[in-house]
Amino acid sequence: MSFPALAFVDLETTGATASADRITEIGIVEVDESGVREWSCLVNPGTPISGFIERLTGISNSMVSEAPAFAEVAAEVKARLEGRLFIAHNARFDYGFLKNEFKRAGQDFRATVLCTVKLSRKLFPQHAKHNLDSLIERHGLEVSSRHRALGDARLIHQFWNRVQAEIDPDLLAETIKTLTARPSLPAGIEPAVIDDLPEGPGVYLFYGENNLPLYVGKSKELKKRVLSHFAADHAAAREMDLAQQVKRIEYIETGGEIGALLKEAELIKQLQPIHNRRLRRNDELCFWQLIETHPGEWRPVLMPAGEFEFGPQSHWYGPFKSAREAKRVLAELAKPHQLCHALLDLESVKPGKPCFAYQLRHCKGTCVGEEPVLSHSARLMAALSRHRIVPWPFAGPAWIKEGSEVHLIHHWRHLGTVCNEADLYALLDSSAPSFERDSYRILLKARERMVPLAVEGNH
Repeated sequence: MSFPALAFVDLETTGATASADRITEIGIVEVDESGVREWSCLVNPGTPISGFIERLTGISNSMVSEAPAFAEVAAEVKARLEGRLFIAHNARFDYGFLKNEFKRAGQDFRATVLCTVKLSRKLFPQHAKHNLDSLIERHGLEVSSRHRALGDARLIHQFWNRVQAEIDPDLLAETIKTLTARPSLPAGIEPAVIDDLPEGPGVYLFYGENNLPLYVGKSKELKKRVLSHFAADHAAAREMDLAQQVKRIEYIETGGEIGALLKEAELIKQLQPIHNRRLRRNDELCFWQLIETHPGEWRPVLMPAGEFEFGPQSHWYGPFKSAREAKRVLAELAKPHQLCHALLDLESVKPGKPCFAYQLRHCKGTCVGEEPVLSHSARLMAALSRHRIVPWPFAGPAWIKEGSEVHLIHHWRHLGTVCNEADLYALLDSSAPSFERDSYRILLKARERMVPLAVEGNH
């Protein structure tokens, strides 16, 4: 069985995110008709190596302090990989890191990639685990230096040799052909566009004829998600229709999933793509605000989103996409909590007269004086509690760090995303955006990652 020239590749890095972390070591085993050659090189990542990574790999800051930066070895790495089948274990990781490093060095890098994790799953489906340690144990691979780049590249090469010896050549050839096949793309979309897509988090944009925005999506694995749109086995006609309309693809890398979620919500509201049904701009957004009209008497007042503001004793509930939805939710809460429709302003009733809910015995009679208003107010607050806007937990703004990005937030409003401290403080001087329901929900789930921003003194 013949194959093109091969390169078995492994990297050691400062972390797991290709867009933010850097390479510390490269190991390559080249195989072709001339034989087998090995090459490895430590790389100065230009950023500190954490204690955890040092303990895992044995590569310390002192070891890489005199090593070349990636840009200094880029030409040699490219020469060793170019024209070869790129084989790695969890290849998305290694290929993604190399593409990012080449991009920083101002160079383009593309290769046909074969992942030995996927190869093992296809050839040995009876086994549950396919990590490198499992392959070592299962196939009796000889370990020289685990968690070092060249040592692990050697293990991948050994696995390849075992597979060639154990698997029927026709089955192996067909499996590799399937795993390395180019995706089926819409007419006009060049394969190079897909090759350039990041493996990590970000947002993608599909455009149709006449530059019409079709769809905005996000993913932690951008390339994988985009390719899923063009799978041949679409379950839904809507997915098939979208795939056939795409004429151009754009993408925006983000530091992490929160950034991707925020950017997706922002772009959908801005572009109004025809295939996005969620997260669209909503100019009718509103809240219920409880206002104390008399001592102990609290009544709901419908407020537009533009009036929303935080206060020390604010009682805001929502947000709701429209006044109609807000009234529907309040009406649905009224029955189980025996709330008075008159006091909720859900129906117009003369003072002292019973509301319709009272006549159905769904109201405890606050409208006719049979129940103290104070009791009704307490039940109203309890009924709405699930919809209450969570109080902002900080005295001022807060930030979230994701990779190389920092998101600035204040009162659940996303003020912006920057990559350095100076720009972070500059955001404080810009006008605050309106309250957004989608941003609020995204940020609420991320509140444990928020850090209060010091704004006193000089910045």
